[in-house]
Amino acid sequence: MQVDNFKIFVDLVETQSFSRAAELNGITQAAVSQMVRAMERHFNTLLLDRSRKQFQLSREGMRVYDAARKVLHQYEKLLSELLEMKKVISGTIRVSTIYSIGLYELPPYIKKFQHDYPSVNVRVEYRRSNLVYEDILYNSADFGLVAFPEKVRQIEITPFRNDQLVLITPPGHPLSRSSHVEVTALSGQKFIGLEPESPTRKAIDRILRENKIKTEPVMNFDNVETVKRAVEIEAGVSIVPLVAVLQEVKQGSLVAVHFRGRKFPRPLAILHRKGRVLMPAMRKFIETLRTDLSIDPKN
Repeated sequence: MQVDNFKIFVDLVETQSFSRAAELNGITQAAVSQMVRAMERHFNTLLLDRSRKQFQLSREGMRVYDAARKVLHQYEKLLSELLEMKKVISGTIRVSTIYSIGLYELPPYIKKFQHDYPSVNVRVEYRRSNLVYEDILYNSADFGLVAFPEKVRQIEITPFRNDQLVLITPPGHPLSRSSHVEVTALSGQKFIGLEPESPTRKAIDRILRENKIKTEPVMNFDNVETVKRAVEIEAGVSIVPLVAVLQEVKQGSLVAVHFRGRKFPRPLAILHRKGRVLMPAMRKFIETLRTDLSIDPKN
């Protein structure tokens, strides 16, 4: 029985999907089915309850799953210890991130990490927030980066940065005449928003609701880039992370306006699966993300 078989079986159980387990391991769905049958022959017992339409383990299958997780944990721990002994920092790190962090916050950290550890390959995938959590739970990614992190039992949350939410307007807009405005100045304004399920959108809705502000919704988009373009053509105003508009503010195509006497932080966090063995390269990656770097809009 090979370690790879245990990993495929664990992925199958945790995703409850033959196609997803195949995708995670770079094999075909038929190969996953063959692996399960090979394990059943090896252990001379049924691992899956095929009498039910929904995916379900047999009692023996649950026992094999528990043992397989322990074997994989010990195997990964051994690999980590051997790499540590050799002082080797190499491998591939898979990062799943929401667009705004990947585009504006992450680049200087990736640049520093790749300078310090050139033997490590960092693969970044841009995802919606809910899919970042899914990637971590299903081990599709080693680390996730999200805003306004939500507590999930199987996910470890490590603080990354604190960004700030600001009002953005096109140049010449009445609200752009001052560097600071009252939150209530947003009342009645044409407003460009993010999609309703976005954690940042939910935080903005909470700000407006708590201050009893009613805006005039114009349109919603699934990323900050499109929101910025809509504000630039004077379709309305919006609230976005400050770091996302540094370049446009410098170029003069947008104006960032702070809220008088109020700060609205946007906490960012690093996610990884609880109990997972972190290889030396992964630990170094977290150390780099926790380093205090200034965000340069030119990077």
